[in-house]
Amino acid sequence: MTKTHSMNTELLYSTLSYTLPAIVTGFTAAFVIKKFLNSTEKRALLEVKRNINRDGLPIKLQAFERMTLFLERIDPSKLLIRIAPLSSDKQTYTDLLIASIQQEYEHNLVQQIYISDECWALILTAKNSIIKLVKDAASDTNVTDAQQLRELILTNTIKEPAASISALRFIKTEVRNLI
Repeated sequence: MTKTHSMNTELLYSTLSYTLPAIVTGFTAAFVIKKFLNSTEKRALLEVKRNINRDGLPIKLQAFERMTLFLERIDPSKLLIRIAPLSSDKQTYTDLLIASIQQEYEHNLVQQIYISDECWALILTAKNSIIKLVKDAASDTNVTDAQQLRELILTNTIKEPAASISALRFIKTEVRNLI
């Protein structure tokens, strides 16, 4: 029995002496291959991101251009020149101005996917501030017709610059950071 036990022990040691290095080598190879694949994957992702940024830049710039145009078009002084009253009724003119602002906004709504959340929030604030400016002027009891409404909106804009100006400044900063 000792001879059999000695042979089994020798066989076990012999098997381990061949198997253990193979297992260690296998784990090492798997580790090295995994590191290599992760590194290759990271490089590929960086390349894809670089291509997206390079290809996406013109789209982002176009979005900023469209939102700049939007802000220019809803600037009260330019809006009043572009949208003339259809009648002397101040409420009809108020509705026309607000509808024009809303239509411009809805036309450019999709641009928000290319613009930062902070920038979009400023654009939305500018739009809402200008609508509020129009509504506040229309609610003034001294204003009786569309022409007086136009004059009051312009006067208020001279006293306090439109919110679209700060949004435009922010867009310019964002564009400078992109380029």
